[in-house]
Amino acid sequence: MQLNKIPATVVTGFLGSGKTTLLASLLRGVTGKRIAVIVNEFGEQDIDSDLLRSCALGCREEGGSEEGCEGPGAVSQGEDGIYELANGCICCTVEEEFLPVMKKLVARRDDIDHILIETSGLALPKPLVQAFNWPEVRQHCTVDAIITVVDGPAVASGRYADDVERVEAQRRADESLDHDPSLRELLDDQLSAADLVLVSKTDLLEPGDRQAVESLVRGRVTGSVKTLFIDQTLAADSTQLEALMGIGAASEEHIDHIDNHHDRHHAEGAHHDHAHDHFDSCVIRLGEVDGQALATVLRQLLKEQEIYRAKGFAAIPGKPMRQVIQAVGERLDSYFDRLWRADEPRHTQLVFIGRSLDEAALREALSSTRVAETDVDV
Repeated sequence: MQLNKIPATVVTGFLGSGKTTLLASLLRGVTGKRIAVIVNEFGEQDIDSDLLRSCALGCREEGGSEEGCEGPGAVSQGEDGIYELANGCICCTVEEEFLPVMKKLVARRDDIDHILIETSGLALPKPLVQAFNWPEVRQHCTVDAIITVVDGPAVASGRYADDVERVEAQRRADESLDHDPSLRELLDDQLSAADLVLVSKTDLLEPGDRQAVESLVRGRVTGSVKTLFIDQTLAADSTQLEALMGIGAASEEHIDHIDNHHDRHHAEGAHHDHAHDHFDSCVIRLGEVDGQALATVLRQLLKEQEIYRAKGFAAIPGKPMRQVIQAVGERLDSYFDRLWRADEPRHTQLVFIGRSLDEAALREALSSTRVAETDVDV
């Protein structure tokens, strides 16, 4: 029986900073722990969490069985240790979505050694961490640390995010950003809550750039907060990875004392309007599709409709691997990420986020890319 509180690590940072890479490295490299993962991402299906699933999340222990699970923890509805919050606005859905998830994890606390929480790129960690003070959560869980991941080259250049266009598109789709803060303000607020700062991509930094990033971070965190400069070698260093999960900060005990731009904005009397009706989302499911036709149709749709973001997976005939689709603005990217599993239906699923989306037109256009005899029930 587990007598101590379950430690939870909260990972925050902009889109492209390296959060998902960090979580994937932890899941691959930290051994002997049963880890549950919560991913806070806008959209009916969270693509990033499925990418985390593609890591080797085997829960088989020596001499044990992995029947009925695909990853450590096995606490979510899919029995794979990944639980997705479908709304990127963690600021206003803590009670509606996050607490029910935590209650499920608490109910399975004897099966869990650690919880990893990846916030959406523009979310602030403070409201989430404050939820750990709710009696039903505080009794069984504690925040081991808030880790803020910072893109080193982007901060050094004054952009603050690797791809500003993608972050701006995410901003338009994120209902929590009611007062349109600057990227610098958002970065300040994420740093203000940090117990540990990881500066990524440091192999791309010149010595002077490194000093500039260090100076910016030092000006926004307290003296007790450590800043680590990391590169791709972190993923192969199990010792460093283990050290990230055992900080013992108990962040929930001092989170109320953190001052940030978001709190000051509302203290001045601004109305906290999350504008739930200001954007749309829809999910379109198909069977196998023609890859070239799909790319052509998607590019045309990105021009015709006000689509902030599209993401998903495609099943291409004759291809043994699943194709990942990502689109922001008019930019479309795709790559093959893993083999289809033998027991997994080959289907295509795309999530669209935007304003005044014409779902019927989207479905009609995408239906032209289908390959015969592969349709799925939509």
